[in-house]
Amino acid sequence: MVGLATPAHAAASATATYTKTQDWGSGFEGKWTVKNTGTTNLASWTVEWTFPTGTQVTSSWDADVTRSGQTWTAKNKSWQTNLAPGASVTFGFNGSGPGAPSDCKLNGGSCDGGPVVPGDNAPGAPGTPVASDITNTGAKLTWTAASDDKGIKNYDVLRDGAKVATVTGLTFTDSGLTAGTDYSYAVQARDTADQTGPVSTSVRVRTTGGTVDPPPTGDKIKLGYFTEWGIYGKNYHVKNLVTSGTASKITHINYSFGNVKGGKCLLDDAYAATDKAYTADQSVSGVADTWDQPLRGNFNQLRQLKAKYPHIKVLWSFGGWTYSGGFAEAAANAASFAKSCKALVEDPRWADVFDGIDIDWEYPNACGLTCDTSGYDSYPKLMKALRDEFGPSYLVTSAITADGSAGGKIDKADYGTAAQYQDWYNVMTYDYFGAWAAQGPTAPHSPLTSYAGIPQAGFNSADAIAKLKAKGVPAKKLLLGIGFYGRGWTGVSQKEPGGTATGPAAGIEPGIQDYRVLKTSCPANGLIAGTAYAHCGSDWWSYDTPATIATKMSWAKSQGLGGAFFWEFSGDTTNGELATAIDSGLK
Repeated sequence: MVGLATPAHAAASATATYTKTQDWGSGFEGKWTVKNTGTTNLASWTVEWTFPTGTQVTSSWDADVTRSGQTWTAKNKSWQTNLAPGASVTFGFNGSGPGAPSDCKLNGGSCDGGPVVPGDNAPGAPGTPVASDITNTGAKLTWTAASDDKGIKNYDVLRDGAKVATVTGLTFTDSGLTAGTDYSYAVQARDTADQTGPVSTSVRVRTTGGTVDPPPTGDKIKLGYFTEWGIYGKNYHVKNLVTSGTASKITHINYSFGNVKGGKCLLDDAYAATDKAYTADQSVSGVADTWDQPLRGNFNQLRQLKAKYPHIKVLWSFGGWTYSGGFAEAAANAASFAKSCKALVEDPRWADVFDGIDIDWEYPNACGLTCDTSGYDSYPKLMKALRDEFGPSYLVTSAITADGSAGGKIDKADYGTAAQYQDWYNVMTYDYFGAWAAQGPTAPHSPLTSYAGIPQAGFNSADAIAKLKAKGVPAKKLLLGIGFYGRGWTGVSQKEPGGTATGPAAGIEPGIQDYRVLKTSCPANGLIAGTAYAHCGSDWWSYDTPATIATKMSWAKSQGLGGAFFWEFSGDTTNGELATAIDSGLK
């Protein structure tokens, strides 16, 4: 909550809370939530706050926002009157500038529902709670006191972002929990004037017991990427993992992608991640989201998925092709970057959702969408900082290049040293060849091995894995990558690889199409280097099938690899046949 600095009459029956939901550098999105904490209807509301010089509102919605100097005033719309007890309403705005709101007033009083005493500062943050006496249904929490110039009155205990108790001491024992379940706890102090301070860092607690067993499909990792933006064009949602049968056949999910900007980890699309409301039929739990619940969107759906399939672990993946340009700045102050990432992953609203962090840097000390020159040792320094910050209880992983050529991308960064700080590497053994070479030659984008006539030596899975092993990366820390899509050309007359083309074939993007489409639109009619290809009309595609995946999984086991991963769920069929092939092949 925003602290107060000026005297006002108490607005004891309502609160106003501010959250910055997005930050894209040149601007940001903010959201205010007004909640009626009283026992009678709140007839109307007015929120006032101050922005520092250089920060301003550029547009707003769901409230009438006006300005006087650096003071901004938001009044309810006509349809937002008579807010019922316990109900809340939100309004948002886009802004520019680096500042944050201060001097918040709600209906002329305190935005945290308490009175304001002139010269009385809000309290500081309590210490991070420490969990003990954890049982199937409860846990004890203890924390160090917050500081305040006038004295602390009590503490609010937050479980998964919602207040569950108010206590006067420095300990609280929660009860009535579910066995074998993850919870996130934080604490917030309230001073003698009822002003609240910042929320403490959260702690994760997992209750004992329950039905949490080792993954049901063996000891190998089976990881899939869930794309944040897939809910739009592809209409692919977390519930699809349930209806396809895929959820029971995977062990881990990488949620992609968080942004990397200004030396920090950032939430990218707040609407998709935290705000989108799901109806009962769209929801994993079968229960509709409400307009005032603390967390909606993909994060809440992932929370529901983990409750239904407690063996699944979820990692938040940062970077990717689009956002990797921010890693150079992050590596320059790796400790600061790591702190920002942990603070975001442990946000009390969703701390229980994530079990770790994945870094997809394309590519350290080499070129992807942009070129990085941060140096050979920048990557292990970054990963060490993340491990130091996240500690042993979180998963820390990376998606890395599979360029096994002499002097190629694997040779550009110190992947051998960095491996000690990570649980595993997702080796991106796909996208070796594609229609960015518009005239060809046609070649499979994910060859398992080399073959006569391959356009580039070292561009295959076997060479990449061998090179990483030679650099000291343990085999069990290497996952083989599978693409749930094909790459293709058009204007091709030759069935076998090596033909000429006139450009990329039509697909969801030029030269790219999902397996679920290609299996019927252009069925595979050839095999090479452990993968499949298809020539139909003048189009030529390469992609993996259940049969070639079986071959690759057998090879992965023979190499002692830790498992496999794939990009990404929405490319599979509605009955999850590719995910099934990975699961079956790794048993």
